[in-house]
Amino acid sequence: MDITLPPRISSSGKPTETLKIGAGERRLIVIGANGAGKTRFTARIVADLKARSLCLSALAGIYKPCPPEREPAPSSLESRLAPEVCADQFRRGNSTELDLLLAQLLHDEMSNLMAYKMVRADHPDAELRPTRLDRVIELWREVFPNNRVLLESGKILFGRGLDNDTYPAIRLSDGERAVLYYSGAILYAPSKAVVFVDSPEMFLHPTVAISLWNRLEMMRPDCTFCYTTHDTEFASSRTGAPVIWVRDFSPSAKAWDYEILPMQTGIPQELYMALVGSRKPILFIEGDGRRSIDGRLYPLIFPDFTVTSLGSCNKVIEATRTFRDLSALHKMDSFGIVDRDRRDDHEVAYLRGKNVMVPDVAEIENMLMLEDVVRAMARAAGKDDSRVFAKVRKAIVAQFKADLHQQALLHTRHRVKRTLEYRADARFGSIGELEAHLTELIAELDARKLYENICRRFNDLVNSSDYNGILKVYNQKSMLATSNVAPLCGFKNRDEYIDGIIRLLRSRQAEAANIRIAVRRCLGLPEQ
Repeated sequence: MDITLPPRISSSGKPTETLKIGAGERRLIVIGANGAGKTRFTARIVADLKARSLCLSALAGIYKPCPPEREPAPSSLESRLAPEVCADQFRRGNSTELDLLLAQLLHDEMSNLMAYKMVRADHPDAELRPTRLDRVIELWREVFPNNRVLLESGKILFGRGLDNDTYPAIRLSDGERAVLYYSGAILYAPSKAVVFVDSPEMFLHPTVAISLWNRLEMMRPDCTFCYTTHDTEFASSRTGAPVIWVRDFSPSAKAWDYEILPMQTGIPQELYMALVGSRKPILFIEGDGRRSIDGRLYPLIFPDFTVTSLGSCNKVIEATRTFRDLSALHKMDSFGIVDRDRRDDHEVAYLRGKNVMVPDVAEIENMLMLEDVVRAMARAAGKDDSRVFAKVRKAIVAQFKADLHQQALLHTRHRVKRTLEYRADARFGSIGELEAHLTELIAELDARKLYENICRRFNDLVNSSDYNGILKVYNQKSMLATSNVAPLCGFKNRDEYIDGIIRLLRSRQAEAANIRIAVRRCLGLPEQ
């Protein structure tokens, strides 16, 4: 199937483009932000295909009455149904596409039975042919194994399990009616048509939506399915389908800014589609978006970004690199934030050069211990911020002094590990050359000397009570609890202190602005 795409306003593309849909993968995905012009985009393709297309929408099909006086569009479901069936249904009152569809299924069922009786008069061995309704009932039972479909007195009724109670389609849930609508409508699509489905996941549980459309595609292997969706989980389930990202529409030019996304990006396809579906710049962060401090804090610090949690620092670094490599395609800025941990200045400078921000504190917990953050939380609670911070500072310096040798050892191990990774990666002609290189490298590293130098530097931080310097090198997640910052600021414990910061950032209080400034400054960004 060849589909001619609408006019393009992007300078990088041709005025129009023909997309070839492979015979083995008759699928197409259209994504884009709200208001980008996706509906107009697909409508333009439909206008070119005319009667070789069928447009389906569960929302419209279930709830929007069809005006009986107007001529149905060639791509509508109504145009595929018998006019006399539709006219009879309209006489009964306001009718949706689902009402017309059920009437048509019953009409076809009765016509099939009449034809069978007439043939049987001359051919007693003739078999009753399966109908579209039979196929709908079969699919219904696959999707809802405990539900029943019955034909009684010329009506389609439904039931659950062994319960004798039956009821009409109007009493089905929205999800059940969506399944009924799609499973029946798809059987009336023209041969080798392009079926356009708007929000195929609407009203449906994600697993039901994916399973349903897999079955419907198998029911009509001759058709091409074009899905317009915001659901990236569903979109990514259409394996191998070309993905068209609609960025914008120009009413004056009657053209669109769109791109066909590459199949392999180095980022999971579902994540990539989710990100390009937003118009905001992208910020990749560590942690879990729902539970981690990163996922709760950074969206409130950077409200103008689409903040996406990826888990590990390596994933953040790789996603930022990959997304920026594709910037010519999606034209969106992307950045990352990773914890400093035990990285030295060289590593930090390298990452910042790759648009990965590294804070001037060791990890995200330390961000909440910044002097300006502690003072802001104390003032918000009506406390003496100078007194509170003095006690917190004293506690952190004492805690770091107690952990100094352990922390120095961790920093030494990290430095040795990174040096070995960089230096042992060279090419060697023989095992002997590698052995000689490693022997020299171990001698050159001199781990004890490195450890002693780090200890001296850490002792200087303690002796000068360099609070910011300690936060920069001290990896200790328990410091929020052991520093007593929570009770000093009027909170019961560490978790309530964190929740208090999040609540404050969601408010319009002046102290929220002070916290944002402190965090941005820690990341080396302008205060705004």
